[in-house]
Amino acid sequence: MTVHFIGAGPGAPDLITVRGLRLIERCPVCLYAGSLVPEAVVAAAPAGARIIDTAPLALDAIIALMTEAHAAGHDVARVHSGDLSLYGAVAEQARRLDALGIPYDLTPGVPSFAAAAAALGAELTLPGVAQTVILTRTAVRATPMPPGEELETLARSGATLVIHLSITNLARIVRALVPAYGYDCPAAIVYRASWPDQTILRGTLGEIRALAKAAGFTRTALIIVGRVLQPVAPGESRLYAADHHHLFRPRRQPTVPR
Repeated sequence: MTVHFIGAGPGAPDLITVRGLRLIERCPVCLYAGSLVPEAVVAAAPAGARIIDTAPLALDAIIALMTEAHAAGHDVARVHSGDLSLYGAVAEQARRLDALGIPYDLTPGVPSFAAAAAALGAELTLPGVAQTVILTRTAVRATPMPPGEELETLARSGATLVIHLSITNLARIVRALVPAYGYDCPAAIVYRASWPDQTILRGTLGEIRALAKAAGFTRTALIIVGRVLQPVAPGESRLYAADHHHLFRPRRQPTVPR
C-alpha cells in the first residue's frame, strides 16, 4: 500500500501528467483538494473507488483516512493542485506518514505559474531583461513570511516576481514594489489559469490594483510583475545564434583541399 501524492496541475483536466493520471486510474481511494482540483480530474478513478473532497477536513482527519486505507491495504491517490513543491502542505502530511510507517511517493504536476505564463504568451526570463524568477507570496491570514523574504527585499533583485496567494493584498504589494520597479513596470493578473473561466488582466504596477478591484478577484489569482511582460523584448538568447557553438552544434571544421 502506498499514498501517492499527485500534483494535478493548474486546473485544466488535460494538464495532469500521464503518470499522475495513471495513478488516479488505479487507486481505490482518492483524496482530493476540491477547492482547487476539478472533479473532472478525479473522475478518472476506478469504478467503486472511494472519492473524498478534503477541502472541509482538518489535517488529522485526512491522515485518519490514509491510515484507514493503509490498514485495508488500499493505495491512495492524494491529489493536490498545481505542483507539490509549491504551497501544497505536503510536507506536514509526509511527516505524519513517516511517523506512522505508511509509505508514500510524490508525482510532480504542472505549476500554476507555468500555466499563467502560457496564458500570457510570455517567457518569464528574457535575455538582457531578467534571468531570475522569484516565486513568493505575502502574509495575510496564512503563515508569516520568514525574515529576509519581505517583498521590499526581493524587489531589489529586479527579477520577475510571481506572487501567489496574495490577490487580496495588492495595496501592500504595490507599495512594496514601486520603489524598485516603478509605477510603469508591466504587471499582470491571471485568474484561474487554464480553467474555463480564466481571466487575464494586464497593466502597470500602478494600475493593477484598480483593475483587480473592478474585476472582483478575491482568490485563485497569480500576480506577475516584471519587465519581461513589456511588449517589445530588446534582445535574443545566444542559444540559437548562428555563431554560438556547443556540444550539439560544434564549430564546423574548415575543409582542407586535397
